[in-house]
Amino acid sequence: MSAPGKNMMQEARSAAPSRKKTPPPPAKPDAHSTTGSGASFQHYQAAVQLLQQGKYEKALAAFEKLLPAAPAEIKERCQMYIHTCQRQLEKPSLTFDTPEEHYDYAVSKLNTGYYEEAREQFNDILAGHPDADYAFYGLAVLDAITGQSQNCLSNLARAIGLNPRNRLQARVDNDFQSMVDDPRFTELLYPEIP
Repeated sequence: MSAPGKNMMQEARSAAPSRKKTPPPPAKPDAHSTTGSGASFQHYQAAVQLLQQGKYEKALAAFEKLLPAAPAEIKERCQMYIHTCQRQLEKPSLTFDTPEEHYDYAVSKLNTGYYEEAREQFNDILAGHPDADYAFYGLAVLDAITGQSQNCLSNLARAIGLNPRNRLQARVDNDFQSMVDDPRFTELLYPEIP
């Protein structure tokens, strides 16, 4: 037989609800670190876009600003892109012996679809040679290709004003195909027809 006191204690323990230790609720992520990390990734993506657009100085500045606070998963990539930007910026700038040579380069950019760079090159030619009819003609072609009809007409009119042979060239140039139905274009190319 067991002692009456012991039996009662066992019954009391079994009748009482068991106390289990409940695990603490999962820790909430630190709002500052999550926001900081998200912002870092946004800055990283913006810097990568600048790099892809060939804006190396801006990209370099963005990566250098991001690097000290960059999360570990992008820190190494930032360093790699910083070196890429530095290499690109160390390349000698393009120099051309003649404006015509510069024009050929601009046309190569146009033909390969680098429209903004082509526009930059044509405008650079005009900055040094404001009467370069071929640069205005190149801008007119670029404007026709990119759907900027008003700019196309202005640049083509300027090219024709500087060199009337551009009118004959434009009549047979397939790059102006998008302008064919515009009566202003027809009037510019065929002013003698009433």
